[in-house]
Amino acid sequence: MGRGRVQLKRIENKINRQVTFSKRRSGLLKKAHEISVLCDAEVALIVFSTKGKLFEYSTDSSMERILERYERYSYAERELVAIDAESQGSWSLEYTKLKARFEVLQRNQRHFLGEDLGSLSLRELQNFEQQLDSALKLIRSRKSQLMYESISELQRKEKALQQQNNLLAEKLKEKKALAQQAHWEQGNQVQNPSTFLLPQSLPSLNISGTYQARGTGGEDEGSQPHNRTNTLMPPWMLRHMNE
Repeated sequence: MGRGRVQLKRIENKINRQVTFSKRRSGLLKKAHEISVLCDAEVALIVFSTKGKLFEYSTDSSMERILERYERYSYAERELVAIDAESQGSWSLEYTKLKARFEVLQRNQRHFLGEDLGSLSLRELQNFEQQLDSALKLIRSRKSQLMYESISELQRKEKALQQQNNLLAEKLKEKKALAQQAHWEQGNQVQNPSTFLLPQSLPSLNISGTYQARGTGGEDEGSQPHNRTNTLMPPWMLRHMNE
């Protein structure tokens, strides 16, 4: 038959209590060692007997280091709990303040829109009127400022466009001048070859091998042509004329 379940209560028999303490202490130390090896955990175990005798176990790290770490974490946890409790109280108070302020702002908004004015006194209405006048002045001032900035921006753009237009006009004027100059030079090149090849002062050749000079000096030169052999003619032309 198996062992029955042990009832968890203080063992009244002193001897049995001491034996159970020794067995359970050994098992507890064994389990602490197993969890530290299997799970790579830092374990610290402290046991005091009824007589005040200390039994402890710690992993490779020293007991002091583990206890110091425990104290640090427990202190931070206590501080966090305290801060949470304070923050919860402060948040509830802050929520109440914000809710009341929100209600006041909603009521003022309705009043500014001309709603729920029946419950206001004459002084409150005068205060709202002054606030509206001040708001209108600020709105008009802001509107004037925006209009002035817009006008300044448009004037700046207009000036930039005018400068660009002037620059384009100058470039177009230069292109027209260059085109007229090219057209004039082309016309001169068409007219100059005829006047250069047939000047009036050059002699006119005839078939008989003589040339007749035409000048503008006087009537004697024009009426009495001088016939002489043209020594400047090539030999092949002379031979052809003699045949």
